Amino acid sequence: MESIKDKVSIIGMGCTRFGERWESSGHDLIVEAVQEAYKDAGIEQKDIQAAWVGTTGSGRTGQCLAEALKMHYIPITRVENACATGSDAFRNACYAVAAGVYDVVLAVGFEKLKDTGYSGLELKNPMTSNRTQTLTAPSEFALLGTGYFSKYGLSNEEGKLMLAKISAKSHLNGVKSPKAHFRKAVSVETILNAPIIAWPLGLFDCCGVSDGAAAAIICRSDMAKSFRDDAVKVKSLQICVGSKSGFLRSDYGFSHVEESFRAGKAAYKEAGISDPFKQISMAEVHDCFSITEAVIMEDLQFCPRGTVKQYVDDGAFEADGELPVNIDGGLKCFGHPIGASGLRMLYEVYKQLQGKAGDRQLKNPELGLTHNLGGFPAGPTISVIITGN
Repeated sequence: MESIKDKVSIIGMGCTRFGERWESSGHDLIVEAVQEAYKDAGIEQKDIQAAWVGTTGSGRTGQCLAEALKMHYIPITRVENACATGSDAFRNACYAVAAGVYDVVLAVGFEKLKDTGYSGLELKNPMTSNRTQTLTAPSEFALLGTGYFSKYGLSNEEGKLMLAKISAKSHLNGVKSPKAHFRKAVSVETILNAPIIAWPLGLFDCCGVSDGAAAAIICRSDMAKSFRDDAVKVKSLQICVGSKSGFLRSDYGFSHVEESFRAGKAAYKEAGISDPFKQISMAEVHDCFSITEAVIMEDLQFCPRGTVKQYVDDGAFEADGELPVNIDGGLKCFGHPIGASGLRMLYEVYKQLQGKAGDRQLKNPELGLTHNLGGFPAGPTISVIITGN
C-alpha cells in the first residue's frame, strides 16, 4: 500500500474571519476564503482543474461552490463527513492530485450556521441509527468527562479545574488570533463559576456556533517550487470511522476515543513519526468541549493514559510549552462552522510552518497535526492530517 507522504503540497490557503457573520451569505464566505487562497498561491481561477467543497448543511451538490465562484464546467464534488467534512474535502483533493489525475486543485470548507438558528443543543440532522436520538452534543461529551474522572480517580474539583485550565489556555490564545470568533481572555475562576450546560461542562467548556470558510490549493510536490519557495508538504492523511459500537458495549467507559487513537497511530506510521510528543511541533485538535481536548492528548499519544492533568498543570500544551495545542484558540475560541473547521486548522498550521502567523508565531515549527472528531465519542469519524516542510 502506497503512502501520500510528500507527493502533494499546499501552495495557497485562505480563511475568513469566523463568527456571527450576519452580513455575509455562504457564497460571500466562500469567495472571501478562496480569493485569499488564489492571491496567496499567485494563481487565477482558470488554473484550477477540479474542486472539492465540504459542508454539512449549507449547500447541496458541487453547485454551491460553482455558483459562488462562477466556476464553469469543471468537476466539483461536494463532501460531507460530519465535523471532519473540511478535512475530508482536502483529503479527496490531495488523493486526486497524487493519483496523477489533476495537477492543481481546490478544496473548500464552509458553513453558515447562524442563519439556521442552530444552538448546539438540539440535533437537527436525521439520525443514521436509533442509538442517539435522545442525546445532545453537550450531554454526550459530558459523559466523556465523568467517565474520564471516574477511571483515573479525579475528584469533581480536580477534574473541573483541569478543564478550566484548558479553556483558559484557549481563550488566551484566541486573543492573538485576528480571525477568531472570541478574542477575550477569561480567567480560570470565571470558567469554574460559569453556568453548567451538562455537568461537568460549563458554558466556557463548550465551543461556539459560528459562520466561516477556509480554502486550500493543492498541487504535485514536484511542481510546488514553480509557485512558491515555502509550499507545505502533506505527510499523512488518515480517516478512521467507528461503527457506534460504544453505544452497545458495556465495557466502553467514556474515557477515551478509540478511533482517535487508531487514526493517530496510522498517521504517525505514514509520516514516519515514532515519538509524537517530541516530533510534532504543534497540534490543532477538535476541542468541541474542553474534555475532548484533554482526552485527545492521550489518544494521540502526546501523553500516557491517565496523565493529561499533570501535563496541563505543567503547561505542556500552552503557547510556550513543549507541544503547543490550538495556538489560534481552537474550536473553543476560533469557532466551529462545521464544514470549515478542518481546513481552518490546516490554515493555522500552514501559516505557522511558513513563519507567517504574526503575534502567535511559534519558533521554527517543522511538523503540524490537525485532528477532527465528527459525531460522538462512542463511535465517531476521525481525521488526522500531518503536514510539514
